[in-house]
Amino acid sequence: MRARDGIRIAMRALEGHRLRSALTVVGIVIGIGTVIIFASFGTSVQTDVVGEFEDTAASEILVVTGDVGLDPDDEGFGGGPPSPGNLDSFALPGLTTHDLEQLETIDGVESVIPRGDIDAATALRYGNQSEPQNVVATSPSAFPGENIVSGRSFEQGASGEIVLSEQAAAVFDRNVSVGDNITIEFREGEETATVVGIVTRARGGLNLFGGFSTEAYVSTEYYREYGDSVESPSEGVKQAAYRQATLVAEPDQVTDTSSAVDTYFQTESDAARVLDEGVTVQSAADIVDGIEEVLGDIIRLVSGIGLLALLVGAFGIANIMLVSVTERTKEIGIMKANGAQNRSVMGLFLAESVMLGLAGAIVGIPAGLAVGYAASAYAEVGFTVPYDWILVATLMGIATGVVSGLYPAWRAARVDPIDALRYE
Repeated sequence: MRARDGIRIAMRALEGHRLRSALTVVGIVIGIGTVIIFASFGTSVQTDVVGEFEDTAASEILVVTGDVGLDPDDEGFGGGPPSPGNLDSFALPGLTTHDLEQLETIDGVESVIPRGDIDAATALRYGNQSEPQNVVATSPSAFPGENIVSGRSFEQGASGEIVLSEQAAAVFDRNVSVGDNITIEFREGEETATVVGIVTRARGGLNLFGGFSTEAYVSTEYYREYGDSVESPSEGVKQAAYRQATLVAEPDQVTDTSSAVDTYFQTESDAARVLDEGVTVQSAADIVDGIEEVLGDIIRLVSGIGLLALLVGAFGIANIMLVSVTERTKEIGIMKANGAQNRSVMGLFLAESVMLGLAGAIVGIPAGLAVGYAASAYAEVGFTVPYDWILVATLMGIATGVVSGLYPAWRAARVDPIDALRYE
């Protein structure tokens, strides 16, 4: 029997039981559709998150005291980075002013952006309204022009000036604007500062992963007075000590600069002598690799749920093919009486099961992409077509048909022609 004739006979057999075939295909559609939905939505989220991070931190090197689990090569990686509010759980202040000054001299470093949460600041007061806020000490380099909504950054080392995020300015009943005076409430007193700028967010630090959205930013001058401090082994005096800093490197020297920074912290830094936990140095590329690995694992995990539905569809194909073998026993006997070989009979029933699996893939893939697109639009992330998963889903549909049809096809091939002709 020629392959073309076998395919034509298989199609005619499926068309003869359209409802039964359609219901069998539905199981495959659900399984493959589920895989594509999770894969497309997960890939879209992954692309959006990684793309946003790369756009804002492509040349940044993150320095954090302690082992924060950002290295994708570490066995413990995958728990996700901690939020700035939880820094006490894994590290102590250790990046001294001396360290920051030395980092600025490393070849390839364009600027150093320290980030220190002032724990002594509990709230901001505007008029008669007081609101809890996270006050962060940083440098003017944390505010590139595209992040400034109105006003400007504070001056380096200036006191009496404050920059607010848009969310922080909006929490008050009367929205704060540039030029207004606002009071920073510390545990040991309060100070009045003038709002000089409103920004979308500050550059650098673990706040890139989310962190606090209602943040206020002040110069490092405040941190020297209200922040953490340690005695610098290099200078022999007490200095402000930060838990994290971000280095902006020249775009074509990120890897070399990151290596040089790591060497500095291992050999001659104050942090190495002050902290038992050490310092984690990670470039944006390393962190992006880690994020992609974690998100990829999540995508594979949730897409595996679709395999359960696909398994149900496989049993459906196997069941319908066994019924088909029973119903067509006499037909099989006539085919064998006319010279059809066992492999031809087996190929005929395999062709039917593969067609069912392939039909499920053909319908399930676009259906899954449509739902994935809708989910991405609802989540307001750009839609990314998972081409690899489409190929996998197609192969899964074919493989499901082959595996599910093997036993029924083998059983059909073993039918005795004489007994088959007597079958009623």
